[in-house]
Amino acid sequence: MEATVVQTGTEGKTWGGGTSPFKAKYGKMMMWFFILSDSLTFSGFLASYGLMRFKFADSWPIPDEVFNHVPFLHDVEAPMYFVAFMTFILIFSSVTMVLAVDAGSRMKRNQVAMYMFLTLLGGFIFIGSQAWEWATFIKGTYGAVETNNREILQFVDTEGKRVAVADFVAESSVPRVEHERNVGVWYKGEPKFHTGMAMQDVIAGFKANENVLVRIQEKDEYGQHIILSRDESIKKLENDGKEVVLGANLIRNEYGHPVFADFFFFITGFHGVHVSIGLMLNIIVFANVLIGTYERRGHYRMVEKVGLYWHFVDLVWVFVFTFFYLV
Repeated sequence: MEATVVQTGTEGKTWGGGTSPFKAKYGKMMMWFFILSDSLTFSGFLASYGLMRFKFADSWPIPDEVFNHVPFLHDVEAPMYFVAFMTFILIFSSVTMVLAVDAGSRMKRNQVAMYMFLTLLGGFIFIGSQAWEWATFIKGTYGAVETNNREILQFVDTEGKRVAVADFVAESSVPRVEHERNVGVWYKGEPKFHTGMAMQDVIAGFKANENVLVRIQEKDEYGQHIILSRDESIKKLENDGKEVVLGANLIRNEYGHPVFADFFFFITGFHGVHVSIGLMLNIIVFANVLIGTYERRGHYRMVEKVGLYWHFVDLVWVFVFTFFYLV
């Protein structure tokens, strides 16, 4: 049986080491390793979100009712329009990044600068849009009532359209007195002093408006939240109503199960951090393109490596968009 001869030189080996293992530059391979590890992290987060949504399916908010706002269009329900716009902008920025990499391979400095600028513009529009969406989500639109069992009671009219708590709440019969420094041992200012949102005022206002009904979080066979009758609504508010909830935070939210807000803040925030890092990297690369750094090096491989990261961020958003907004 013939013995296999193993060559000891660099030639003849599949991987000779150095800066180009498997004919790929070291930096590019490391970027692929990072993308692989980070994709596993996002996969774990989205899998956890899917598990919680399946577990609390009956009380999970309907995305069309949560993400239905568009800047500068008040009182106009446009479900998913603004989120679709954000997604389009981010995907378009990925296209301009591809064009920047292609221009770099042809050593077209001016084209690389132009496409990198468009990529940065798309990234800033996306991150600004996400900040507006967070502010809208936190502020809330309609308000709701939380029960003693931490259920969320929302309000609708006889046609099933949402009604804001502020639209029917009764004026407080006992005016509150703003806390002052000379009253009590501890003092905390009240820059936003709210009145007329106590539970007794909500119940009184609800009874005075016969066209308002309570909608609970449980869903019917058609996947829609169940609307209680007038008598059942009053009984539910009087027996179980605990406090008014406006907007969303990490403890409770007006949209439904509190876990929904927790996952929304964490996953979209984690992705937003990645986009912010990508913007910083793109700014550095863009500045180097302008001063001719890569022209002097004779290649634009750094644009390609940063482009890989940017494409990964865009692809992750497609999955986040699908899980949070479409499914």
